[in-house]
Amino acid sequence: MPTPQPTTVDFLLANPGHDRPFAADARFVADGQAKPVVVFVHGFKGFKDWGHFNVLADWFARQGFVFVKLNLSHNGLVVGGTGDLEDLEAFGHNNFSLELDDLGALLDALHAPGQTGIPATEMDLGKLALIGHSRGGGLVLLKTAEDARVQATATWAAISDVNPGWTEPQMADWQQQGVVHIENSRTKQQLPLYFQLVENYYQHRSRLDIEQGLRHRLAGRPLLIVHGDQDETVPLARARQLHEWQPAAELLVLPGVTHNFGGAHPWNSEELPEHTRQVAEATAAFFRLEMKD
Repeated sequence: MPTPQPTTVDFLLANPGHDRPFAADARFVADGQAKPVVVFVHGFKGFKDWGHFNVLADWFARQGFVFVKLNLSHNGLVVGGTGDLEDLEAFGHNNFSLELDDLGALLDALHAPGQTGIPATEMDLGKLALIGHSRGGGLVLLKTAEDARVQATATWAAISDVNPGWTEPQMADWQQQGVVHIENSRTKQQLPLYFQLVENYYQHRSRLDIEQGLRHRLAGRPLLIVHGDQDETVPLARARQLHEWQPAAELLVLPGVTHNFGGAHPWNSEELPEHTRQVAEATAAFFRLEMKD
């Protein structure tokens, strides 16, 4: 039996909070049957077509899902641009509230007839799940806590706090300078982060509180926490912290697995990295179980 070929639908999104369009795409096997919808959110310095993410999207599509991924609006990519980080000013003006609202704009678009170009007959929006990688993992936890349309959630190597531990001296210097720069180890770009990121965090602390969301608003909501025990970027302790805050969640620790689950950018194979395949299989099985009729 031939392997089904996924259909790809590209579309643009708009967030009423700003005037910057941002791109998304969906992959699914077009068979006229309503399928669960999985939305994937990239991490810090990531984007929807990074590395093996298109291979991942096709894999989920062949497993019977509609797999949707987006570029968060201020991740540094430009619609119609190079496909990599190039708008560093936009990157510097990103913040957590913008990202949550971007994800909300995508969920709204999926529920608005005709807005995405995905045939309504292909989607079962009563079975809507989120996956987030790294910082995106924190984002999907926060969005699940505030949006009842999300039926199940999986985090891959997720952060447990949007505040990485800014000290008072660091913030004072940052505020005085107005900006700090971090290096993108892949491209060697010096990426700006403007102080508005800190201001946004303190202005919206209750909305951006992952711990409180897990303790009080995700109780009873299906949640899978996946982390590699060799994660060099987000320590495994973060996953254990998330699980402590929501013990009903399922915790899966993968031995020998690093932060990107074997992926890299660019990715020139049509096969998934072995560690990504492991986490994808576990996640698909979890969603099928938790969103079954």
